[in-house]
Amino acid sequence: MQEIRARSPARPIRSYVLRAGRVTAAQARALEQCWPKYGIDYQARTLDLTQLYGRSAPVTLEIGFGNGEHLVRRAARECERDFLGIEVHRPGVGHLLLAATRSDINNLRVIVHDAVEVLEHQIAPASLDEALLLFPDPWPKKRHHKRRLVQPPFIALLASRLRGGGRLQIATDWTPYAEQMFVDLKACPGLLERQTAHASTAEERTRFERRGERMGHRIHRLLFERATSD
Repeated sequence: MQEIRARSPARPIRSYVLRAGRVTAAQARALEQCWPKYGIDYQARTLDLTQLYGRSAPVTLEIGFGNGEHLVRRAARECERDFLGIEVHRPGVGHLLLAATRSDINNLRVIVHDAVEVLEHQIAPASLDEALLLFPDPWPKKRHHKRRLVQPPFIALLASRLRGGGRLQIATDWTPYAEQMFVDLKACPGLLERQTAHASTAEERTRFERRGERMGHRIHRLLFERATSD
């Protein structure tokens, strides 16, 4: 397998801003009562995914899952796969926990922490079968481009966590960001471009995708795969 070198990205600037956001009473209860089942506290040590889920199964990671609607739907539909979500905004996490509890989902876990640090310290190399980054903040103003999450060091780090044959799917409705990401993904050693991911069904669309469509934006989907050894 062609080696993918993962350098720890310099992180003087966060790629997100913690919005205050109102946590509803129901979300607050979910954050307290459902966390023991679904939540993983951040610690700078590698997770044993087999032990975490109590089985050996393909693992999908979604970074920045928003209110979790897409992640919960997939976890409910694909019982043969395990799902891990990373999000920093507590109202969205509370929303996901409520939905997961209502549906009695058992193959889903969440981490509330910075995605870069989670990937660096909690996710082992070559341990993920799929990684999703759906509609990351495009930081459209030029002076804010340095805040964009998807940049070469982050791509190398994320790619190093994929197994051979593991797939990385990114979606955005911001064309300049899509163009930048495509160039950087193509330049990452060990990542191979695959056929563009299929258009989302109505059930699969996230609220960010629906918003982009309402605004008349083109939806860009980038699909790459980690190379396997001969």
